[in-house]
Amino acid sequence: MSEHVDSVKTYTAVWLILLVLTGVTTGVAYIDLGAFSVVVALVIAAVKMLLVALFFMHMRHSTRLTQLAAAGAFLWLFIMMAFTLADVWTRGLVGTPGR
Repeated sequence: MSEHVDSVKTYTAVWLILLVLTGVTTGVAYIDLGAFSVVVALVIAAVKMLLVALFFMHMRHSTRLTQLAAAGAFLWLFIMMAFTLADVWTRGLVGTPGR
């Protein structure tokens, strides 16, 4: 298996992008965007997660099996989040007995 090593310049650029995105996340926390604040924070977090996985965890240069395992993990995370959101969104639709 051949090892691929990225340059220090690449790692530094990704690190600086992560720092900027962290600052943007902090700045967005102080701005009232209503319900859109959560969406913006989650999008920034997803971008940061993707950068860390691709560059620092070397997912760009990994085997197809490793990429498939990571994709399966993200699919499972999506399924769990979908079920959680479905539960939260439908709590008020059915009355609670005894109330």
